Amino acid sequence: MNVGQLIEKTGWTLVCGDVDKEIRGGWCGDLLSRVMGSGPLGSAWVTVQAHRNVIAVASLREFACVIFAEGVKPDEALVNLAKQEHVTLIVSPLSIYETAKAMAALGI
Repeated sequence: MNVGQLIEKTGWTLVCGDVDKEIRGGWCGDLLSRVMGSGPLGSAWVTVQAHRNVIAVASLREFACVIFAEGVKPDEALVNLAKQEHVTLIVSPLSIYETAKAMAALGI
């Protein structure tokens, strides 16, 4: 499944990025050192953290996208940085748990 299909099936909001990126798995976490060390390449990463280090970790791990759960919205500076680093950002209104459940139901 790619990012565009995920958005289409969930109704979540694309903030910026490439909808053609292939999602190879999912990962949830807010401890950046853990995500950086263990997040599988190509994953859709679910977090509530919205600061510049998220973009650095997402870029390093080559994540398909970052999904901000609980309706967390990245500010303009974060969106601009994501665009520079080619990181796709999505907002889900659901909790981290419910966001992960929705992804699992889609086979992610």
